[in-house]
Amino acid sequence: MALSLHTAQPFPSSRKKAKRVGRGLGSAHGAYSTRGIKGQRARSGGKSGLRRKGLQPIIRQIPKLRGFQSIHAKATCLNVDLLEKSFQSGATVSPDILARLGLVRVVNGRKPKVKILGMGELGKKLTIEGCDVSESARAKIEKAGGTVK
Repeated sequence: MALSLHTAQPFPSSRKKAKRVGRGLGSAHGAYSTRGIKGQRARSGGKSGLRRKGLQPIIRQIPKLRGFQSIHAKATCLNVDLLEKSFQSGATVSPDILARLGLVRVVNGRKPKVKILGMGELGKKLTIEGCDVSESARAKIEKAGGTVK
């Protein structure tokens, strides 16, 4: 017989029949029907209603992991030498512009946090807006004639 969609059957040993309880004393699962003697779990509806509900048991099931992960995103660090390569003199540098140029990644559509560090040299006049700036980077930007807002 050819196998087709209407003749397909599962392998005989792959389907296990459900245990039939409560079918008399000769069945070995009669009388108390594997529920034990009395008590809430022996009654109908008592077995599933005993589990703890709420957040605490869920938290207890999660394994403890080492370290700490903050919910706040870390700032992406850029050095002034990268700004020297990427921008023309007189340009404005902001997180949105840096993201548009691909220098900073945007995660979940949020505005990226950016910190500018002072490694390298800067010879162009730039205006920095909406970025954190280290003291050494601020000195180099202002020395080149730029401003930090």
